Amino acid sequence: MPRNCIRETSPKENEIFLWKMDPPNKERRSSENGPSSARPCCSSLKMFLMALSFAYFAKALSGSYMKSTITQLERRFDIPSYLIGVIDGSFEIGNLLVIAFVSYFGAKLHRPKIIAIGCLLMSLGTFLIALPHFIIGRYKFETSIRSSVNSSSNLSPCPVSSSVLATAPSTTAGPSSGCEHESRLSMWIYVFLGNILRGIGETPVQPLGISYIDDHALEENAAFYIGCVQTISVIGPVFGYLLGSVCAKIYVDIGFVNMDSISITPGDARWVGAWWLGYLIAGFITLLSAVPFWFLPKSLPLPERRLAKYSPERSSFIKDSPLLEHKYQADEPANFLEMAKDFLPTLRSLLGNPVYFLYLCITIIQFNSLIGMVTYKPKYIEQHYGQSASKANFLMGVINIPAVALGMFSGGVIMKKFKLSIMGAAKFALGTSLLGYFLSLFFFAMGCENASVAGITRSYNGTESLYKEDKYLLASCNTNCGCPRTNWDPVCGENGLTYVSPCLAGCRTSHGSGIDTVFEQCSCVDGGNHTASAGQCNNRDSCHRVFPYFLALSVITSFIISLGGTPGYMLLIRCIRPQLKSLALGFHTLTTRTLAGIPAPIYFGAIIDSTCLKWGHKKCGGRGACRIYNTAAYRIAYLGLTMGLRSASFFLCFLGLVVLRRHVERQERNALVNGGTGAMAGELQALKKEENNSCNSDQYPRTADYDPERETRL
Repeated sequence: MPRNCIRETSPKENEIFLWKMDPPNKERRSSENGPSSARPCCSSLKMFLMALSFAYFAKALSGSYMKSTITQLERRFDIPSYLIGVIDGSFEIGNLLVIAFVSYFGAKLHRPKIIAIGCLLMSLGTFLIALPHFIIGRYKFETSIRSSVNSSSNLSPCPVSSSVLATAPSTTAGPSSGCEHESRLSMWIYVFLGNILRGIGETPVQPLGISYIDDHALEENAAFYIGCVQTISVIGPVFGYLLGSVCAKIYVDIGFVNMDSISITPGDARWVGAWWLGYLIAGFITLLSAVPFWFLPKSLPLPERRLAKYSPERSSFIKDSPLLEHKYQADEPANFLEMAKDFLPTLRSLLGNPVYFLYLCITIIQFNSLIGMVTYKPKYIEQHYGQSASKANFLMGVINIPAVALGMFSGGVIMKKFKLSIMGAAKFALGTSLLGYFLSLFFFAMGCENASVAGITRSYNGTESLYKEDKYLLASCNTNCGCPRTNWDPVCGENGLTYVSPCLAGCRTSHGSGIDTVFEQCSCVDGGNHTASAGQCNNRDSCHRVFPYFLALSVITSFIISLGGTPGYMLLIRCIRPQLKSLALGFHTLTTRTLAGIPAPIYFGAIIDSTCLKWGHKKCGGRGACRIYNTAAYRIAYLGLTMGLRSASFFLCFLGLVVLRRHVERQERNALVNGGTGAMAGELQALKKEENNSCNSDQYPRTADYDPERETRL
C-alpha cells in the first residue's frame, strides 16, 4: 500500500498523543469524559467492575428465576414442556434481534450508558412477565375434596345409586360454563414478550462490559478481573433459585383466597406457587443496577505500566498514526454510514480466523447440551426423585450453583498464578471438560423406579406395567362408577398404590376435609379397611436413598467442568485482534444463543414430553400440563441427549487443539523472521499493516501476520 494513504493527524489526535506520552494524574481527566472530571472516583476501573458485577448479578438472578418457575408456569397456563422451551428461548430471540449491531456499534459509542439502557429494558421486561397474574382469573385445580367440614355438599366419588350414575361426568363432556372466560388470549404470550424484552436489554452487558475491562486493565490482570465478574454473575443464580424456592412454597393466589380451602400441598402435581412475586423482586433489583452506569465515563486513562510498554522508538512511529488510541481506547465517534460499510468486511475477517471459527462450533454444541440440561434440571429432580419444586430450587441454589461459582473463580486464579499461554488455557479447558464428562456417566446408574399408579404404571392388581391410554384406568372395580378419566385427583390406597382419583379407586364415602380427607369403602383398594387418603403415595424409598449420591456427584462434576470456563473465555478473547474483541464476543454470544439458546429448550422439552404417561386436560378441552412421567424413559432421554451432544463436541475439540498449535507455531516463526529487534520489530510490522489497511477496509491482515505477543499470550 502507498505510504501517502496515511491521513494527517488532527489537532485532537495530537492532543490524544501528548496525553498518552504524559499521562494525567488522578486529578486531571480529558474533557471528553465529561462528568468524570467532577467525580474522579467514578472514573476508576474498580467502580466499573462493581457496577458491571451488580448488573451481571441482576441479569443472572432474573434468568435463573425464570428457569426455577418452569413447572409453575406449565401448571398455571396448562402448557407442555416444549412450549415452556419456546418461552425460555424467547430471551435468546431478543438477543438475536440486536446483539450484532450493539456489539459492533456499541464499541464505538458510550459503552456504560448503553449498558444502563439495557438494564432498564431488562427491568421492564421482567415486570411484564409478572403481568398475567394480575389480569387472569384465580387458579382453579381439579379436585373432589371438600374444602371445609361445614361444607353442605355430600361427597360420594363413586355413587351407589344408578340414578346418580346418569348424571355422573364423562370423558366426552363438553366445555364447562366458564370456558368462554378461559379461552381468551393465552396469558403465556405476555411471559413470552416480556422475556424477549429481557433478552434485548441484556444484549450490551456482556460484550461491551468485558471489552471495556480488557481495554483498560493490565493484560496480566484482565483474566482475573473477568473471572471475578463471571464469578459474581454465577452467584446471581444462587439467589435466583433460592427466591424460586421461597416463592414455590407460597400459593399462587396468596392474599386473594382463604388458604384453609386449599386442599393440595407443594409436592402435588397440581400445586402452583407465587411465581409472579419473584419477577417483581427481580425487576426491581435489575432497575437498581442501571443507576451506576449513568455516571461512568466513556473511557478511562490507561494504567502507567501499560503505557510504559511503548518505548520512545515505538512512540516516534506512533506519532504518525493514532493506532494506539484505536487499539486500546474506546473508538472515537465516527460517521454511522462509514461504520456500517465496515461491518461485513470486519465480520468476514473475524470468521476467517480458523481458531475462532472452530471455537465457535465447539461452544455451539456444548451450549446446546448445557442449556438443555440446566433448563430442565429442577424439573428432572422433581419428577425423577419425587422432590417438590421448592426443594429442587433450593438444592440448585445452595449446592449446585456455588460449585459452579467456585470453579469459575478457581479457573481465573489458576490462569493468573501459572500465567497460562493460549495453548495452556486450551489444554486446561479440554482436560477439565473431559474429566467432568466421564464422571457424568455415573448419572445413568442413579435411576429410580416409576411411581406406582393404578392404570398407568401398575395394573389394578399390582402387576408392573405401562399404560399410555386412558382406557386402562377403568377396571371391574370402578366400571359402574362412571368416572371421568381426564381428571388428576390422586389418592393413596392402604395397599401403597396410587389411584388417579377417588372415583377410580371405587371409593363411596369420605370423612374429613382438605388434605386430611380419608376415603372409605374403596372397592379397588385390596386389603385392610379399603380406605385411601388424599394425595399421591410417597413410597419410593430406594429413590430417596440414591438422591444424596446424585447431589454429591452433581456438585463434583459442576465444579470440575466450570474450572475451564474462564480459561476458555480468555482463549476466545486472545485468538482475535484487539480491535475485534467487542464484535467477536458479541458474535459468539449471538451464534450460541441463536443455535443453542433458542432450539435447545424446545427440543429438550419435546423429548421430555414424549415420556409423559398422563396428561392433564384444560377446562375448554385440549391437552394441558403433564401429571406423571415414565421415570426410566425420562432419565435416558434427558441424560442421553445431554451426554450425546457433549460427546460430539469433543471431536471438534481435538481438531481445534491441532489447529491452534499450528497457529501458534506459525506466529512464532513469523516473529523470528522479523529479525534482531524481536518483539519490537513484530509490533512495528503489525502496526504498519494495520495502518495501511485503514485506507482500505475491505482488506485485513491474516491471522498469521499478527504478533504472537499481542494475540497468543494471555
